[in-house]
Amino acid sequence: MTTPKPMLILIAGPYRSGTDGDPAAMAANLERLEAAAWPIFAAGHIPMIGEWVALPVLSSAGAGPTDPLAEEVLYPTAERLLQRCDAVLRLPGESAGADQDVAIAERRGLPVYYDIAEVPTIEAQRA
Repeated sequence: MTTPKPMLILIAGPYRSGTDGDPAAMAANLERLEAAAWPIFAAGHIPMIGEWVALPVLSSAGAGPTDPLAEEVLYPTAERLLQRCDAVLRLPGESAGADQDVAIAERRGLPVYYDIAEVPTIEAQRA
């Protein structure tokens, strides 16, 4: 499957879910999300992960992902990004936030992919 232009694709999956606030577990989850970035880019698209935006926002407010302020930043960041994104790649694992991202994408009529192999590639440009 091909598509005519690059898409901004939100990578959704567990970040804080199942970690009990353990920084190492959250870092491992972020690494799993980031592992999908290259295949999306290689297919001609722009990968996006909500935490790439939300974590610096939290840091600039003097907070982190386990602070109470995180509830006011993490989910709203993904929701705002989905106003700009063209699709979602939902990675495996329990995650209320990722499920929320999928629900928002579906309401907006955006494609939701559940495997990187489903993400279309960019059509070759003709000279």
